[in-house]
Amino acid sequence: MKLDNKEIFKTLNPNKVWVPVSIGLGIVFLMFYLDPNVSSRTLRGVFDATWYYLLLAVFFIFMRDAGYVFRIREITDKELTWVRAIYVIILWEFASAVTPSIVGGTAVAVFILHKEGIPLGKALAYVMLTAIMDNLFFVIGAPIILFFAQGHIFPESRVLELRLGSSLEYLFWLSYFLYALYSFLMASALFYRPRVFKWILLKIFSIRWIRKWKYQANTYGDQIIEASAELKGKNAKYWILIVISTIFIWCSRYFMLNALISAYETQSMFNHIIIFARQIIMWIVMMISPTPGSSGTAEFFFAQFFNQFLTGYTFVTSILWRVFSYYPYLILGAIFLPKWIRQVFFKKKKKNIEGKGKG
Repeated sequence: MKLDNKEIFKTLNPNKVWVPVSIGLGIVFLMFYLDPNVSSRTLRGVFDATWYYLLLAVFFIFMRDAGYVFRIREITDKELTWVRAIYVIILWEFASAVTPSIVGGTAVAVFILHKEGIPLGKALAYVMLTAIMDNLFFVIGAPIILFFAQGHIFPESRVLELRLGSSLEYLFWLSYFLYALYSFLMASALFYRPRVFKWILLKIFSIRWIRKWKYQANTYGDQIIEASAELKGKNAKYWILIVISTIFIWCSRYFMLNALISAYETQSMFNHIIIFARQIIMWIVMMISPTPGSSGTAEFFFAQFFNQFLTGYTFVTSILWRVFSYYPYLILGAIFLPKWIRQVFFKKKKKNIEGKGKG
């Protein structure tokens, strides 16, 4: 596997922070201007929050990030120290925040792990495993939480009805099916028969009108085989810790919004289940967004999904939601990235000098 360092550094560029920030702020100002119910008095409502629940929301953010750091250390068999794991997660989140969700930061994550001293094959295996686990949480967890929501997951929104009609529900189930199929294929390829997967891939890309991508398919097949070999022989404890940490991460991510909404309006237990379930739908919508980090898309759909639980506090809560869950990673990434580049490349340069000295 080869990494295009030039392209990756185009993604890992602190200047890219301004693109999602501008899009997000633009949508917020547009919503402020177009919504007659939103005024300066509405913005002052931010101070009406119950501080206990705001602190609880921050606590869940911290727990989510702690879960990410713990999981990447376990996935890499503790090849990363706690400090290096924190760097990896911050930069990984930064890459995801400045690229469209549909693109993701997979190549960047492989690059970061590789520069942290992890061999390329292992880095690819670890990133693929992370992606599969996250997808499996959605594929397995979504039907369970949707069952408990008892059919209340799709919001009754006049704006969504005018724009999408009943297609939101179809879009969700289509996306769910595609994620389930993709997760099944990737899990089968990585854990069961990687060589069979490569053979099927090459047969598919032998078809005349897609034959020009056969070389890339062959390379991808080789990467799957290499990644699969790296994950063989892991014990039960390894898999149990990864599964538990994945559940912990996603539940913490979703509970943050439950706490934030509760800071403004008291919710029943059933409402909390619906709020949790609707975030799964929101996640799908954000995953297919063409904007960096779903900027603009997230702010717009938040109001459609959660207005019934917040009424007059919807606008300020949507802003706080993004301030808590998205913008910190842009800021932290812009701060940590230059320092990380100096650390990893200075260390590499120092090793090369020492090696020449010994020679």
